[in-house]
Amino acid sequence: MMTKARGRAGFVAGVLCLAWTGAVCGQADYPSRPIRVIVPFAAGGGSDLTARYVGQRLSDKFGQPVVIDNRPAASGIVGTEIVANAVADGYTLLLVFSTHAQSAQLFTKLPYDPIKDFAPVTEVISTPLVMLINPSVPAKTVPEFIAHAKAIPGKLNYGTSGPGSSPHLAAELFASMAGIKMTHIPYKGVAPYITAELGNEVQLSYANMFSTMPHWKSGRLRLIAVSGPARSQAIPDVPTIAETLPGYEALIWYGYLAPARTPRPIVDKLYREIAAIVNTPEVRQYFIAQGNDPVANTPAEFARVIKADADKWGAIGKRIGVKLD
Repeated sequence: MMTKARGRAGFVAGVLCLAWTGAVCGQADYPSRPIRVIVPFAAGGGSDLTARYVGQRLSDKFGQPVVIDNRPAASGIVGTEIVANAVADGYTLLLVFSTHAQSAQLFTKLPYDPIKDFAPVTEVISTPLVMLINPSVPAKTVPEFIAHAKAIPGKLNYGTSGPGSSPHLAAELFASMAGIKMTHIPYKGVAPYITAELGNEVQLSYANMFSTMPHWKSGRLRLIAVSGPARSQAIPDVPTIAETLPGYEALIWYGYLAPARTPRPIVDKLYREIAAIVNTPEVRQYFIAQGNDPVANTPAEFARVIKADADKWGAIGKRIGVKLD
């Protein structure tokens, strides 16, 4: 009787050992098949271009295809949900930007938790917004703009791509810290509100540096500051808003997430390889030329960025009454 019991115990222990060994071997051999990176936005945007640029180099390092899968629908929710529900084995990743953190508190209903359902891998790049004003505004610096806005409270319009968007929240943070009042005019996308600013329908906007470069280089719009905590490596002569309003910061970032419960060795391997790519001189130079600052922070550091952004922008959204469905 004892012999049979010991035999069964030995069999169970052997199966558990084999399963454990298989799991460890699976992690050690990772990746042994193609990796899918879901971009929850349309092809050609910042997330897509970042995913493709890094993905090709990651494929070269791993010797496995890195397939970019665009799932543009419902403000990125559809593609993000796919990754939240994917098998946590490192073969399905998500390339997102900072609205992922903002959605944690601004959306009334989400089919996933933006923080708890994902394992941060690394933030690839961060991008400051540029503060653009129409040349009709008699200001060439941030202090001059604040003084002008205080002289005509509520008379200056600012354009954004909609309530809760990064430009909207950046402008509201600026107005709050500067103690000014402006009127928000939402548009359906970046191009419409930049066109409106060129026509002086709005006098202020926050936008991507690279896409608006032709307008401020030609003088049709006036670039007076960037929204990051430090001056941009791409345009170091342009001051930050924080030089006038200490503590001001509004960055767009792009980074990789994996499903929650993805094994730590796999997350760490992805982080090391992606960070090595981002830190190569060629890749750094490419991103800086596009108006981005290379980051490549650790999973723990990226997790703190996401949580801090969720709290910060959630509080601003609550104050101005932004709730998205």
